Amino acid sequence: MPNRLAHESSPYLLQHANNPVDWHPWGEEALRKARTENKPIFLSIGYAACHWCHVMEHESFEDPETAELLNRHFVSIKVDREERPDLDAIYMDAVVGLTGNGGWPMSVWLTPDGVPFYAGTYFPKTPRYGMPSFKQVLTALAEAWDGDRARIEQTTASLLEFYQRESAILSRSASPLDPTLFDAAVVALHNSFDAAQGGWGRAPKFPQPMTIEFLLRYDRQTGDTRARRMIDKTLTAMAEGGMYDQLGGGFHRYSTDARWLVPHFEKMLYDNSQLARVYLHAWQLTGAPLYRRIATETLDYVAREMTHPAGGFYSTQDADSEGEEGKFFVWSHDEIQRVLGADAALFCAAYDVTPAGNWEGHNILHVAGSVEQIAQKHGVDVPTLEGILAEARRKLFAAREQRIKPGRDEKVLTAWNGLMLAAFAEAARALGREDYRQIAVRNAEFLLRELRAPNGRLFRTWKDGHDAKLNAYLEDYTHLAEGLIALYQTTFDARWFVAARALMETALTHFRAEDGGFYDTSDDHEQLVTRPRDLQDNALPSGNAMAATVLLKLAAYTGDARYNQIAEGMLGRLNEAIPRYPTAFGQWLVAYDLAVNIPKEVALVGDPNAPETQALMQVVFDGFRPNQVVALKRPGESAPIPLLEGREQIAGTATAYVCRRFACQMPVNTPAALEKQLSGEW
Repeated sequence: MPNRLAHESSPYLLQHANNPVDWHPWGEEALRKARTENKPIFLSIGYAACHWCHVMEHESFEDPETAELLNRHFVSIKVDREERPDLDAIYMDAVVGLTGNGGWPMSVWLTPDGVPFYAGTYFPKTPRYGMPSFKQVLTALAEAWDGDRARIEQTTASLLEFYQRESAILSRSASPLDPTLFDAAVVALHNSFDAAQGGWGRAPKFPQPMTIEFLLRYDRQTGDTRARRMIDKTLTAMAEGGMYDQLGGGFHRYSTDARWLVPHFEKMLYDNSQLARVYLHAWQLTGAPLYRRIATETLDYVAREMTHPAGGFYSTQDADSEGEEGKFFVWSHDEIQRVLGADAALFCAAYDVTPAGNWEGHNILHVAGSVEQIAQKHGVDVPTLEGILAEARRKLFAAREQRIKPGRDEKVLTAWNGLMLAAFAEAARALGREDYRQIAVRNAEFLLRELRAPNGRLFRTWKDGHDAKLNAYLEDYTHLAEGLIALYQTTFDARWFVAARALMETALTHFRAEDGGFYDTSDDHEQLVTRPRDLQDNALPSGNAMAATVLLKLAAYTGDARYNQIAEGMLGRLNEAIPRYPTAFGQWLVAYDLAVNIPKEVALVGDPNAPETQALMQVVFDGFRPNQVVALKRPGESAPIPLLEGREQIAGTATAYVCRRFACQMPVNTPAALEKQLSGEW
């Protein structure tokens, strides 16, 4: 018989709806039951694409004996971390604090008041890997709850003190912004960089798009060769590795090894949004064709496989298909031979396909050498080989489409969609892709229609057939505002700017902290054991870091000093942490760059379809110009953007005004004059 999760919309919760565990969704009913029966809470947090979440479900949550232990001694609550990042952040802090490591599935035991006292991640069905079995843990904790409550209370008191310390970081006094911080951050990044394989740290290797975004800006500002080497090595290694889907485009979650070969096979919307954008920016800076191709293929993958007909973007694609991790994506040597015939040998040489395989007897496709090397070795010319490989990839992709696909989590999350909206909007402009522009517009219209209430407040999640639900978090407001600003600069439709500013004003009203930063949850959110305030960037930019980024852009558009003061106050409180831990503060570094290297404000007046206006726009958007904002109004139009107030055409033709903090140079009409102003330092 289905449990209470059968009434939920989250695919992750629905996966557990037929477990014999008496699961509850997070809510007052479950919390009241724990208080009334004086039982501890077992809180299990995961997500639909999580491989080890599936393993623990099959081993333990589908097991009647384990379910009986849970049902007798605990109130069991299942949470989708993607729907409830607040709970995920609060209790992941406890997992890391108690064990030194984090991950999913997250397993946390709480008092009826929601305070954690024991935590871990995956527990096996039987003792192995040096870990006790899940049933042993449950038995021991049930006995401790009944017989050693004082020890449990000692642990909960320590964790409550820990939460108070964590939330106080932004309470320290702000220091003046320090431009030398960038140099220190680059030194720290260079010291931890894997010069042989790219990326930072050891296995597992995670993509670091925010870190690379900072390095792109640093490279553009300084021409520092260290930054360019780190950018090129990492982006090339990821694009040529098994972490990138060589046939269908898009990136898997991370690499389990140091050389980007063996991925954890799920695909996440938030990774692909940020990586598509960083590859686009890298192409704009360097002109490298590889980066343009990867950005395009990644966005084409999202358009093809991760887009709801109404315009929203789906959340994740599973790691597993037919119960096996990676089965959809890997190949045997014989399969390649059957599909490609005479061209198989060249393809196998190019993508490291062997009878023995490169992973558990299977082959993960990755680039084994340059086209020039393969061509020379096999006695073919480069254009011929490129044509053969392109046709081979097409055939293999068509063959792969006949397989049973991984599951897909089709909920639409506001923050993640905002990031992907920004990627499509920027790519539409940079690549001249009208189809990307249409995708971006449809997505923005969908989000503001389906996930915004009449009072302007946002919801967190939407799934086809279910109303949008859950109070939105800070990241939902900030990430969507970022996407809307990017879309405004592609379409110059003022409604996107108006919506972005309104979202940030709502964030200032409902999320602002007493010391000037922001909480992750609103002032009318449910009361939890602590009010979360995650400052570090993780897989997504932190809401606080993106708030600083967007506020600085709004300040450039509006001249509202309040936006600058809030953002710079937040940045000044992190002067010590940012250069010390740059990979944890990548988005903060981007915001810091915006604050220190003051954005140029470009106001265009002209018909956007007229050749003379397009010539000016070509200059404005040529190459990689991260520290600028651009606004446009048509002749005679009244625009709701202060940067455009009083701007008119000169001599009856398209005109550009270049300003910094609303101090402007003389208006210009020609591309050459505009280029000179944009390139000059003043």
